[in-house]
Amino acid sequence: MNMRPQFLLAMTLAGAVATPALAQTTAPSVGSSGSRTQSAASIPDFSGLWLHPGLGFGPPLSGPGPVRNKTRLPSGASDFNRVVGDYTNPILKPEAAEVVKKFGEISLSGRIFPDPDNMCLQNPVPYILWNFNVQLLQQPDKVTLIYQHDSDFRLVRLNQSHPATVIPSLHGDSVGHYEGDTLVIDTVGIKLGPHRMIDRFGTPYTQALHVVERYRFLDYEATKEALERAEKEWPRVGGVDPNYRGKGLQLEFTVEDPGVFTMPWSATITYGRNANQSWDERICAENVQHDYQYNYFSDKDARLPTADKLDF
Repeated sequence: MNMRPQFLLAMTLAGAVATPALAQTTAPSVGSSGSRTQSAASIPDFSGLWLHPGLGFGPPLSGPGPVRNKTRLPSGASDFNRVVGDYTNPILKPEAAEVVKKFGEISLSGRIFPDPDNMCLQNPVPYILWNFNVQLLQQPDKVTLIYQHDSDFRLVRLNQSHPATVIPSLHGDSVGHYEGDTLVIDTVGIKLGPHRMIDRFGTPYTQALHVVERYRFLDYEATKEALERAEKEWPRVGGVDPNYRGKGLQLEFTVEDPGVFTMPWSATITYGRNANQSWDERICAENVQHDYQYNYFSDKDARLPTADKLDF
């Protein structure tokens, strides 16, 4: 039986519902000055545990969208057992298209290429947004986003600018502010990790990558429609609370990287309330589905991180 690791990983997560880089000089972020501060009473309360039930990025609200899967289920939705990115998407420069094509050929061969998730590594932005679960913690000077993959987290400084020189990290340097009912997060300085990709298809990025996220509430009916629209692209895996009739949370994010893309593009992720309101621990390296016995991985050197001795 050819149980691919993407499927095994997705099912495991659904059940849980669980070299220094050189400094980079950046331009100022979009709208991070103190003049954009809002009164505490007018700031929307996004706190809580949110879940989006698909494995990939959803369609854009308008304009160019992300790389999509060429392989489809009978329903028309993406087949996450075979992640074959559409390398003909006009957002891709030729060199990037070749990278996506190569990874697609590996997937069609019946194997899986190493990525930041299946290698249990920290996930770069926006790759990290695949996480089904996210918890937002809001404070006057910062917002913390926690993801279930190894309890990874991001810190967003509010009403500040990026430093003149950013030391790259996998999560990048994130600054944010509120625009009315919307939380805007601007991220630059995303480090080139061991598996340099921003999505499940292996789409590469350079250190010029710039991501802007916009979080806002949707009413119940708009959330329901957005989740149904997203499900046409990626089959539902996670468990959104079917009894919840409150607002949903929508993320629209825009990606720019002149080294990889011919134009900016955007995508959406729509969150409902998680049916499981407890935060279950999920440690990637303890996931027994990551098994090398069956020679799943295309790279013979692909291995999960291990420790030869205790940390304490």
